[in-house]
Amino acid sequence: MFFIFLGILLFIGANTISPNLVFYKYATTLKVVGAAFAILGLTSSAVVQVDAGEVGVQSVFGKVQTSTLNSGLNFVNPLAKVVVFDAKTQNYTMSSVHDEGDKEGDDAIRVLTADGLEVVVDLTVLFRIIPSEAPRVLREIGEDYKDKVVRPITRTMIRDNAVYYDAVALYSLKRNEFQQRIYTDIEKNFKKRGLVLEQLLIRNINLPTSVKTTIESKINAEQDAQKMQFVLQKEKQEAERKRVEAQGIADYQKILSTGLSDKQLQYESIIAQKELAKSPNAKVIIMGGGKSTPIILGNQ
Repeated sequence: MFFIFLGILLFIGANTISPNLVFYKYATTLKVVGAAFAILGLTSSAVVQVDAGEVGVQSVFGKVQTSTLNSGLNFVNPLAKVVVFDAKTQNYTMSSVHDEGDKEGDDAIRVLTADGLEVVVDLTVLFRIIPSEAPRVLREIGEDYKDKVVRPITRTMIRDNAVYYDAVALYSLKRNEFQQRIYTDIEKNFKKRGLVLEQLLIRNINLPTSVKTTIESKINAEQDAQKMQFVLQKEKQEAERKRVEAQGIADYQKILSTGLSDKQLQYESIIAQKELAKSPNAKVIIMGGGKSTPIILGNQ
């Protein structure tokens, strides 16, 4: 566009030079140069390259064209301004960590839950522009659709839905449900404005310090209760083992007291004496139980 205006100015200027002026002899040269610049400007402005993953939209003196320019070389109106939109997946992060999000500083979303507590949410939005809707986006929103649509809609939908959950439920059991709920609402609003929501990633949910302390105390208490239950179960099993062992001993003693005869006891005594007699170092005198003769055992 610059070369077109420069060529026109040179051409018009050359035609206005008076023949009485000294540099009138350069008028023809200026006309040729001006024409060359104009032709160069028209040629370069009539061909626009759109890179892969992008879509172009023409605007002629503020009027947005309804057609789009696909990737590659495109012939356009030389007087048109071409606005190129990124049609690939984009992300917008709102984080409490400095320099981690799209905005500097703490840009996390602070919401109030159903129990009146403030919860801080870090998240990332993955989205892309619908190529066929790019002219409407330029006409109705403009090039800064991230700040005008993505950011405010996301923050508003999160705040609107957080009020249905308690802080602890939002942090634990209801987290996936909460994420799906805000995904549905944001997706609906994005689609109305020519955008597609691909994914919503809740990176972190920070609870107030007092709530964190309460949760940690509850978890520790539950762990202690489980540990105590394990100890009690172990003690109960040990008591059962001892009971079975005592019952076995009692049964054994009962059998001994009722089932052994004198002859069997005498036989067992003889067996024990023979085993003692086998000792090479011992010299033992074993007296009988009153009815038998004493036995003298030695190492001879």
